Amino acid sequence: MSASILICDDSALARKQMARALPSSLDATVTFAANGVEAMALLEKQKFDLMFLDLTMPEMDGYETLAAIRERQIAIKVIVVSGDIQPQAQARVKSLGALEFLKKPVDKAELKTWLNTYLVSPSSFSLDTVIQRVVTPTLRRRDIYLEVANVAIGRAADSLARHFNVFVNLPLPNVNVFEVSELHMTMRHLASNGSMSGVCQGFSGEGIAGEALVLLSDSSVADLMGLMKYPAVDGVDIELELLMDVSNILVGSFLKGLGQQAEVKFYQSHPVVLGQHSPIDRMIDKTAGNWRRTMTFEVSYGIEGTGIKCDMLLMFVDESLPLLDNKLAYLMDED
Repeated sequence: MSASILICDDSALARKQMARALPSSLDATVTFAANGVEAMALLEKQKFDLMFLDLTMPEMDGYETLAAIRERQIAIKVIVVSGDIQPQAQARVKSLGALEFLKKPVDKAELKTWLNTYLVSPSSFSLDTVIQRVVTPTLRRRDIYLEVANVAIGRAADSLARHFNVFVNLPLPNVNVFEVSELHMTMRHLASNGSMSGVCQGFSGEGIAGEALVLLSDSSVADLMGLMKYPAVDGVDIELELLMDVSNILVGSFLKGLGQQAEVKFYQSHPVVLGQHSPIDRMIDKTAGNWRRTMTFEVSYGIEGTGIKCDMLLMFVDESLPLLDNKLAYLMDED
C-alpha cells in the first residue's frame, strides 16, 4: 500500500528538495502545500500518513499550523523541516506536537531513520517500487536564491540567539536585483523611524564579492544595550562594541550558511562604522560611489518580546552574479 505524504513549504525549491530527498525505493504519493492555509485545507479533506512542515511561511507559518492541527484534533504525524535551527524553535515545535526536527538542507540518512520510525518498516523499501509524486513547479533563479537565503538567515538567527540568549523572530527574506537608486530607496525605507547606527563589512570568496550593511534604529540600540547588560568599562565605547558584535555575528553566520551551500569560503573585512545616531542619508553618502547594480539579500530580524529590530542588507556586486549562479547551479538540476 502506498504511503501518503504532505510537504508544506512556501519555497518551490524546498518542496522539490524535500521530495527528492525521499528514498527512491519508497512507495509513496506526495502532495504539496505552499503555506499552512493550503496544508490545513488538504488535511481537512484527506488523510496523510506523514507531513513535513516548514516554519517560516506567509499567511500561516509552521507554529500556527501545528497549533491549528492540535486545535482541530487532526491525526497526522508531523516532522518539522526548517532553516530556523534555534534551540527554542526546536523546543517549541516539539511542545506543539511535532515528532522531530530536521534542519535544512535535509540529511538523507537522518531522514531515512525517521521514515523507518514513523512511516514504514525497513522491509517496506523495495527496489521494485518507485516513489510516486506530483510534478514540482519549474524553478526560477529567484526561487533558488530565496531558499538559499532562508537557510543562511536561519544560521545567523541561531548564532544571535545563542550569543545573547534570546529568541530571534526569523523573517521571510527578500532578494532583488537593485539599481543604485533602488538600493538607496530601500535603505531610506528601513530607516523610516529616524536616526540610525550602521556598520558596513566587505566580504569576498573565489571571485564573489560584496558588502554587508547592518542597520539599527536609535531605539533598538538603546533597548539592546539594556537587554544585553554590557558592563561599563572606562575608555570603551560599549555601544560601538555592541554594534560590532551584532554585525560580526549576523554577517559571519549568514556568509557561512551561504558558503556551505555554494561551497565557497567567504572572508570578511573588519567592520566599519558608517554612523552612530545619524540620518540614513549621511550613511548613503558614504556608500554612494560603491555600487551601480547589485543583487541584494534583505533581512529584518526582531527579538521576541521587544521592539528591537535589526536590518541587514547583503549586496553582491553585479560581476559576481555569474560566478554565484554557477556555484548554485546544482540546485536547478532535474531528477
